[in-house]
Amino acid sequence: MKEFFAMGGYAFYVWMSYGIALVVLIANLIGPLMQRRRLLGDIARRRRRERRPETRTRSDGGKGPN
Repeated sequence: MKEFFAMGGYAFYVWMSYGIALVVLIANLIGPLMQRRRLLGDIARRRRRERRPETRTRSDGGKGPN
């Protein structure tokens, strides 16, 4: 088993390449998930803003014709 982990004297390079590959794979999984979460948050904020009552923009204080 010790020989397997030693990799014939190239263990440092082999295990570093596995480690770097693992980091890249994890980044390729997490990056799009975070981007999706951010995009959905932006869409939700935009929809809330569009549904907000127009009380701030009306000159009559938000009271329509009564």
